[in-house]
Order: sequence, then structure tokens, then C-alpha cells
Amino acid sequence: MNKEKRQQIFEILRDGNPNPETELEYTSPFELLIAVLLSAQATDVSVNKATRKLYPVANTPETIYALGVDGVKTYIKTIGLFNSKAENVIKTCKILMEKHDSQVPETREELEALPGVGRKTANVVLNTAFRQIAMAVDTHIFRVSNRTGIAKGKDVVEVEKRLLRLVPKEFLMDAHHWLILHGRYTCVARKPRCGSCAIYDLCEFKQKTA
Repeated sequence: MNKEKRQQIFEILRDGNPNPETELEYTSPFELLIAVLLSAQATDVSVNKATRKLYPVANTPETIYALGVDGVKTYIKTIGLFNSKAENVIKTCKILMEKHDSQVPETREELEALPGVGRKTANVVLNTAFRQIAMAVDTHIFRVSNRTGIAKGKDVVEVEKRLLRLVPKEFLMDAHHWLILHGRYTCVARKPRCGSCAIYDLCEFKQKTA
């Protein structure tokens, strides 16, 4: 895909959604961190249902840590992998209190040192909470990037690096949100909704349908 096409694609995505946001509900960097940690192999809808009950009761490292692993489990038991996630949440809260004055760190290295926080989670927090340029490549973004031709790659890290290099600079801050929403609602996995796709004419997917 050439530079002009990418420019047009992101102009269209921006015009359709000028201020894209994550669908995870949060009011602080800490709430976002916990929500993203819980969202691994789970839907944003299921995470929001859980955090709507959890956050009014506990939404700081201290208050969540005070719940303990079993206490956290009672709020997140509807989410996949809740046992290991509850343990990671408590461990993360302890580290935040002991090493970071209960604040969420703003560097990738420090974020990835937290239990249950991988590269993708760190990228979401850096981009969404702290407005740093970062590309959190999940299954949706990986699929859209490869299928459309925006940034092809064999694995998520390769796609991440290519997106950071190939997406026009003016769109880099919000590209992650546009791509994930496009993959979640239009360029879906099994049967992409090509008939309602705003970037249909620019897409290079060979099997696209009218």
C-alpha cells in the first residue's frame, strides 16, 4: 500500500470518529491499568460489567490491595482467567504502593515490570492514559493491518513497528483506537462487513465483497 492510500484511509477514519476513545470505562490511569490487565482474552463489555461493581468499592492500589486476592475474585469471577488475574492485580497494587508512590508509571519498562502487564497492555496505558505515541496491536489491529494492506507483518511486534513507521504522523496518536474499532465492528474476523466499510475503495484485501 502506498503512502497516499494510507493518508486517505486515516483521513476517512478520523472524519468518522474525530475523538476516538477506548471502550473500557475508567476515570484514572490506575483504573485503566487494572481494566486493561483484566481485558486479556476477555471482552471490554465483560470487564466494564465487573469494574462498575469493583471501582465504587475500591479504585486505588491501597483499597484494592486491602480486598485481597479472594476479595478481588468476587468482583471479577465473570471474567476469563479470573484466578490468575486477581493474583496479578494484587501483586501489581503492592508494587505500585512500594515502588511508585501508588502512581502508575509512565515508561514502558516500568509498566512491563508489573505482574500481568505485557507489551500490549503497556502500550494501551501509555497511549490512552498518558497520550504517548504507542501502538497496542491486538487481534483486531493485527487482522486489519494485514487484511487491508496498511501494515503487513508476521507477528504483532512486526505489525506494531510497521504501523509506527508507516502511519502518517498526524494520525499516530489515535491510530490504535481507529484500527481496533474498525476491526471490532466492520472488518470483523469471520466475514468482514465490506458493504458498510468506509475505506472499502482503498482496501487491498483480495477477497473483499461488495
